[in-house]
Amino acid sequence: MNCFGFFKDSSKTNKENSTSSAPKTNKEKSSNQVSKSCSSLSSPRGISDLYKEKENSLRVFSLSELRTATNNFNRLLKIGEGGFGSVYKGSIKPANGQGDPIVVAIKKLNKNGFQGHKQWLAEVQFLGVVNHPNLVKLLGYCSVDGERGFQRLLIYEFMPNKSLEDHLFNRALPSLPWKTRLQIMLGAAQGLAYLHEGLEVQVIYRDFKASNVLLDEDFKPKLSDFGLAREGPTGDCTHVSTAVVGTYGYAAPEYVESGHLNVKSDIWSFGVVLYEILTARRSLDRNRPAEEQKLLEWVKQFPADSKRFIMIIDPRLRNQCPLNAARKIAKLADSCLNKNAKERPTMSQIIEGIKEAIEDSEGRNPEASGNLVDSNWPFNQSGVTSSPRRVMAHQLPQPASVNRVS
Repeated sequence: MNCFGFFKDSSKTNKENSTSSAPKTNKEKSSNQVSKSCSSLSSPRGISDLYKEKENSLRVFSLSELRTATNNFNRLLKIGEGGFGSVYKGSIKPANGQGDPIVVAIKKLNKNGFQGHKQWLAEVQFLGVVNHPNLVKLLGYCSVDGERGFQRLLIYEFMPNKSLEDHLFNRALPSLPWKTRLQIMLGAAQGLAYLHEGLEVQVIYRDFKASNVLLDEDFKPKLSDFGLAREGPTGDCTHVSTAVVGTYGYAAPEYVESGHLNVKSDIWSFGVVLYEILTARRSLDRNRPAEEQKLLEWVKQFPADSKRFIMIIDPRLRNQCPLNAARKIAKLADSCLNKNAKERPTMSQIIEGIKEAIEDSEGRNPEASGNLVDSNWPFNQSGVTSSPRRVMAHQLPQPASVNRVS
């Protein structure tokens, strides 16, 4: 799976090993702004304004502290890598210097990567404002400019159970039970609902996918990676216009074609992941036969109300997944994937739909069928492929419109 779009870093270097400084938040210098496609009479406060009120709650780390925390960024402590750079497991002292060390995840920006200062700044500002149990917590940051280049790092709470992607597609890890998958998607939906409906400013996540759903010690989900997040439209605007970025296979078609972005784009991505938890197949898998490579095209052959529907369900879910609940999740996914964005459900409606499927799975819904998906049914054969990569827009084979920047 490919990711398209990137930002060029326009930061200037100063004296090497200069002290870490707070990110600039005024609207003239903030690189988190996008052009509005229509005018608005109202001027509500934006993320940069809200961040100014809370910026002191984030801890500013020195580069030497983070080198010590990671044993000089030892590759044995590397727990993740992407277009943005590398993520390391580290151990830091509490801010007051007292108590036991705290285990954290430290994201170190790759100075030669496709992502840059813009996405680092977006993460600092968005995660510096939001506060929800289903969003990963940003503990602090490090920003150093020097003659040899800049250093940009982010320090998060550590999530020991990796990501939803790992547990769906990595056969070296135990398979997630059906109810656990639903609970994870419920928590993820609650995090997105908070972004869409629970803040003074509407936030579009723009990169919802299984690899960005991290799992804590109790498998509670938290959304991570806010580098592509954007403020939603205000006033009489229906969308914002921006460069097309995200992960190919998850981005809504109308956004890819036009660059017009609103919360319904997140709803589409959520529908894709609903099918991923149902099938244990990636949204795009080049290692499969041609007719099965695109998940959304493949599942169309097995409608939720058809007898053939059972064939798409992950075979590891046999004897634990009520067929009625599985059908509800497929229908919910179909509603999220409506080509008419206006007809897609809201996150609040999705939450209610997932709760109904959970009730069916727990036998609490008297109208639900008690038939379990069992080993007598033919199942899909789920394979494992490599993780999606983020690449520049012109590297995508299709569609051509992803190169457009509005």
